[in-house]
Amino acid sequence: MLSTHEIVTLEDALGLERKESVALYRQFVNPGLCTLFGVVGLDRRFVRAHGVTVVDDQGIEYLDFLGGYGALNLGHNHPEVVDAVRRVEEMPNILQASVGALVGPLGQALAAVSPGVLEKSFFCNSGAEAVEGALKLARISTGRTDLVYASGSFHGKSMGALSVTGREKYQAPFRPLVPGCHEVPFGDVGALSAVLEQHECAAFIVEPVQGEGGIIVPPDGYLKAAEEACHAHGALFIADEIQTGFGRTGSMFAVEHDDARPDIIATAKSLGGGIMPLGAYTATDDVWSAGYGSSDKCVLHTSTFGGNTRAMAAGLKAIEIVVRDELAVRARESGERLKAGVERIAADSGLIKEVRGRGLMVGVEFYEPKVAKSLSHEYLSSSIAALLLHDHHIITAYTLNNPNVIRFEPPLIVTDEQVDRVLEAFENVCAHHRGIVRAFAGLGRTMLTRRGH
Repeated sequence: MLSTHEIVTLEDALGLERKESVALYRQFVNPGLCTLFGVVGLDRRFVRAHGVTVVDDQGIEYLDFLGGYGALNLGHNHPEVVDAVRRVEEMPNILQASVGALVGPLGQALAAVSPGVLEKSFFCNSGAEAVEGALKLARISTGRTDLVYASGSFHGKSMGALSVTGREKYQAPFRPLVPGCHEVPFGDVGALSAVLEQHECAAFIVEPVQGEGGIIVPPDGYLKAAEEACHAHGALFIADEIQTGFGRTGSMFAVEHDDARPDIIATAKSLGGGIMPLGAYTATDDVWSAGYGSSDKCVLHTSTFGGNTRAMAAGLKAIEIVVRDELAVRARESGERLKAGVERIAADSGLIKEVRGRGLMVGVEFYEPKVAKSLSHEYLSSSIAALLLHDHHIITAYTLNNPNVIRFEPPLIVTDEQVDRVLEAFENVCAHHRGIVRAFAGLGRTMLTRRGH
């Protein structure tokens, strides 16, 4: 039976009203996600974006302090990245039976900015793909199969990446996952060493700062000690810098805070300059050669769209801008301003358990109110994000593995004035919620008194 649906052209799609596009998303894409977006108010139609700001179809301007989960280090539609893609529009974009003119140069640029002696890169389209490739390289180069990962981690939702992602909610529906994956507590080198001693592991994969786990910063020295533990037991050390890389935490890569040197590093998100989907994993020459160094093994891991010309142009320009404009330094300075402001608000709010972060990657964890079940931690975090959006036109969200944590991850080009505006709004919202919590507490005491307690 032939479909009765009509083909929608680009011109038709651009002319749709917001309600029409939402209805099509609900019918043909993901109804549940559409409902969730509607609950928090993100089903509105955004029509323009530049830098840290986005504008909806009503002309209302918003500050984006979510930053594409770290993909928008350069902000929305950076003109130099847009121009870089346009400059190569006459070149063949996908011609895999050739050596792409920009692939080698981007490989060199990554080698130049990466920590340690990383040299060989493979280009793909997303962070999950980069993780998949890194895990495969670890296996083939070591001849081992087992993998170690940290609790609370997030490495992606494809099957291999999911197998080393530390949240049961995402893993359970898809079991059995890749076998031989061992979970250890994040920040615990002793636990890591014990697993490495017990099993012949190919690699330990870790985020230098856990993003979706709730913006968790490990103890000082943990990453270097983890690297050394891996090498002492013949395993590789894989750094997942997909969210933390390219200046986000105040250095080019977050492992540099510990002077750690990974054998493989996975990158994506902001590598594409906020314009093109682009991921990569970069390895030492020894690791790459052990895995794919021979002519019969060099084609064991490939990607149709990997290394396409427009993505390479975006990546080259993105790295150039991060280095030239010293965005890691800006992230460190702006992050200190943001974190200090949130800590000041936390001291007065009575709602905030902890403020964590590094650079422009700041997480705010709320206490779970004990006065009423209806005031769950998910209520607090999601309602605070909703109020920031509705009342103050600021976009943020909670972290996937810990919905009790609100994240602030603006583009690294954010100004002091924009940081201060968000702090003022956040203080206002926290004061509003403090009143709600007190009201519920009073209601709870009244109900207990009436029951004779």
